[in-house]
Amino acid sequence: MKTGMTLSSNAAPSDLPATPEQPAPSGHSATYDQSAPSDQPAPILTDPRIRAIAPQDVPRTVELIFELAVYEKLPDECHITPEQLHAALFAPNPALFGLAAFTGTDAEATQVGYALYFLNYSTWEGVHGIYLEDLYVSPERRGSGLGKALLTALAATAHDRGYARVEWSVLDWNAPAIAFYRSLGATPMDGWSTFRLSGLPLAQTARGRV
Repeated sequence: MKTGMTLSSNAAPSDLPATPEQPAPSGHSATYDQSAPSDQPAPILTDPRIRAIAPQDVPRTVELIFELAVYEKLPDECHITPEQLHAALFAPNPALFGLAAFTGTDAEATQVGYALYFLNYSTWEGVHGIYLEDLYVSPERRGSGLGKALLTALAATAHDRGYARVEWSVLDWNAPAIAFYRSLGATPMDGWSTFRLSGLPLAQTARGRV
């Protein structure tokens, strides 16, 4: 079960808490169109180690997604492919956006983190918000400020565009992460439960067979 959290776009994030070491999954090989749609909204970046995910970053980002699945103890539920992520991020009118975090700014820097997010909408506020689907930094790079930099970029982007909030979910047992998010000023959405339709119930509901 996950707990919903909300962060004001003007909060000042600090770095992500450490988590146990975990093996990285095997890499993926694929060939992609290296061009990206020119009309993608540009995120607000304040750390040179963070950039918008580029087509060439997709295979490594998928490896990091599998690392996150292992940490969250749900590796069997992760099935994403580089082709799927590329299609979602670089469609003519993408609904998914991403940031990549690197060890440095030179040509030898390697990607060690990412954030994937999309827009939601508040009917009460009358404006968009950002929903943070994933935020992850490899364990060996925790404490480097990359977690802070990723969240700062999202908060700055939301604030610059006049969005109401940044929201995400965190597993109930992940106490270090919850403490970190609270330190930012993020508040849990107590009293709200997340519901999901998937698999057979989704198909049955779609066919009116409930």
